[in-house]
Amino acid sequence: MEVASAKIVNRDEITGAALSMFAGDDSVEIPESYIRTEEVLADEVVGKDEAYELPVVDMAKLLDPDSSAMETEKLGSACRHWGFFQLTNHGVDEAVAQLIKDTTVEFFSLPLDIKNRVSVLGKGAGLEGYGHHYSRGRGEKLDWAEGLILITQPVQERNMKLWPDNPPTFRDALATYSVEMTKLAKRLLGFMAADIGDEQGELVEAFTDKRQSMAMHHYPPCRHPDKVMGITPHTDGLGLTLLLHVDDTPGLQIKKDGRWFPVRPLPGAILINIGDILDIMTNGAYKSVEHRVIPDAERGRTTVVFVQEAMVGGMVTPLPGLLKEQEPRYKSIDLDEYIKCNFKALSEGTRFADSLRI
Repeated sequence: MEVASAKIVNRDEITGAALSMFAGDDSVEIPESYIRTEEVLADEVVGKDEAYELPVVDMAKLLDPDSSAMETEKLGSACRHWGFFQLTNHGVDEAVAQLIKDTTVEFFSLPLDIKNRVSVLGKGAGLEGYGHHYSRGRGEKLDWAEGLILITQPVQERNMKLWPDNPPTFRDALATYSVEMTKLAKRLLGFMAADIGDEQGELVEAFTDKRQSMAMHHYPPCRHPDKVMGITPHTDGLGLTLLLHVDDTPGLQIKKDGRWFPVRPLPGAILINIGDILDIMTNGAYKSVEHRVIPDAERGRTTVVFVQEAMVGGMVTPLPGLLKEQEPRYKSIDLDEYIKCNFKALSEGTRFADSLRI
């Protein structure tokens, strides 16, 4: 998920016809603009009969002096080999998490005309607001989803015209949960810093007081899940992503060794994944990996995703402290230029971070 606009990637408004189709109206044929069968079936999906488990990291064990070293090693292994892990005992207030879940469900249940009061503002106006996920330009394929993207931190960058006032709990619920995500990210980054040998605290500092953005996504069920995508395969271009499952519907798939591994949501866990900037900052130690969403045939899937941005002195660069004993594996680039180039690459279906490799 990205928020800053380079006026290249677009978000389309949700129309009444799209919402009728999402509602499962059998009289509505899936338009060609959504059909992506070849992409969906391009690579093998690991079957239910094959045993595997996405790494699980326990925050309580990270915080316990008796188990912290072993759990930190487990955290590092997950970041190096999977780029994703499920975080349990994360310490986020249960009432705060439940309120954002309930509020998200209530928002997506509203009539379209109410949701469209905070719809995307159009080409060149930024990517915040309610609408589809990203498309690469007029006439490109659309995602099987509706979503709301907002900047949440720093407070002065919030566009309150796009923060829904219906449901009435929305603004307070999001603001409170945003603070919880900031705290959780800082705790996690401290252990990541210990794992990579960042003795100067550069990693935590790189994320401190930087931009945070949020995306709520609802993926309606699709009677032909082999034909559509909820989100196009991509890596997250920013720093650290924290995803809350509102329900237990599967759909997210992670690409590893050329195959797609479906994620089985763990009750109560928050899903964490490494973004491209964190990959670069760790000098390639942590991996930002490709992932996508395939809608479920019978059940809708709803998520609340927070993304933390990062930079070192305005630059996207390997942490200077790490380069005292390592050769840089990535070139450094100004953050604003990075975001602009990242959006251009996204519009072309490529990954900009790859072009920075040395």
